[in-house]
Amino acid sequence: MIPKRVLIIDDEESFRHMLSVILKKEGYEVELAANGEEGLSKISISTFDQILCDIRMPQMDGLDFLQASQKIGADATIIMMSAYGTLDTAIEAMKLGAYDYISKPFKPDEIILTLKKAEERERLRKENELLRKAVQKEYSFENIVTKNEKMDKIFEMIKKVAPYKSTILITGESGTGKELVARAFHYQSDRSKNLFVPINCGAIPENLLESELFGHAKGAFTDAIRTKKGLFEEADGGTLFLDEIGELPAQLQVKLLRVLQDGEIRRVGESKPIQIDVRIIAATVKDLAREVGEGRFRDDLFYRLNVLHINLPPLRERKEDIPLLVNHFINKYNQSLSKNVKGINSRALEALIEYKWYGNVRELENTIERAVVLTDGDTIELENLPIEIQNFQDEVQVEPLVEDEYSIKKASKLLELNLIKRALKKTKGNHTHAARLLEISHRALLYKIKEYGIIENA
Repeated sequence: MIPKRVLIIDDEESFRHMLSVILKKEGYEVELAANGEEGLSKISISTFDQILCDIRMPQMDGLDFLQASQKIGADATIIMMSAYGTLDTAIEAMKLGAYDYISKPFKPDEIILTLKKAEERERLRKENELLRKAVQKEYSFENIVTKNEKMDKIFEMIKKVAPYKSTILITGESGTGKELVARAFHYQSDRSKNLFVPINCGAIPENLLESELFGHAKGAFTDAIRTKKGLFEEADGGTLFLDEIGELPAQLQVKLLRVLQDGEIRRVGESKPIQIDVRIIAATVKDLAREVGEGRFRDDLFYRLNVLHINLPPLRERKEDIPLLVNHFINKYNQSLSKNVKGINSRALEALIEYKWYGNVRELENTIERAVVLTDGDTIELENLPIEIQNFQDEVQVEPLVEDEYSIKKASKLLELNLIKRALKKTKGNHTHAARLLEISHRALLYKIKEYGIIENA
């Protein structure tokens, strides 16, 4: 393991030496500086993990060094030291960017513990930064899988609207990716450095939902043993995603309207308002306009939420995306499940394209995850798919037999007409493939299409 590098800045030579010996025994790599100017010179040409800096020094004291180091962009964790410290000095040092403050004289264990705590804090900071970058990449437009015109327009709208605080209403069937779009809005905006807080308004009991959203004061109700922040406060400076907003109880609809109008909340049991800066994104599978018309949702709240409306198309209306999504999910689950599936059999892919996908992209993802798990070879086969997808037959409009009609000749023509329609549907209008399925010549098929007056692509 690479040793941590520590810079000690102190005008007392004996103290520098003593501290250097302690830290080297603990495996640290140590450099020394006699004052703030020398310390500043060292950090301008080299990097350190931590800096231990005395406050009282000639030429440039510790607080001046602290401010100067920030101006040149030093990335080290700085811990201030002083034998003459007061609480005010400690507070001032912290305000100027110091991580901690330690009073001289101190025991060796005390300074080692302080350094270890600083290392853990820095490790967590870097992990959080990496996680934030990974999340931002996941919801960046580079990873968006579509060639559907409607979806492309939605992504263009996200780019335009993301920087603004405008409230957004996202509608669409379950599984179409409403939360993914909400997260895309958040991570494409300046709010991405703060929290994205999701809540499902239909998943929390009504008597707990108000406290969950707005927080509560100690003693506000029987179980309120301490003051608790609500999700609005947690999301301050960021985004609050209200999923299934159509399930919000009438009483809370009034409170949410007040938040949107005034930009402030009140915890349960408190009268003092709290100012917040939160962007609201709401989503629902319901037709809110109809809910308003039937008196189940407030019209004034609907208009406040519906500043920008995005309706996500179901997967069955963007079938051109299915092959792209299939490849995307195969790659995703190859990584997470340590598999090496290369692709999907043409018959299996055709079955996926034909299927109705009432559960939309979520259902498709679950299907591909299952198929990757079940596949022994390097290709997903038809038998690796759920039985309902294997056996699915898309509806073809057939001509029914007329009741009390007994003519074999007429019945045969109806059967022939229906089989031709089904073959054309199956092959997406490809005459050559349809003729092969019907076991007739290409020329015979063209003749029969004309004879029966079949209108294609209708």
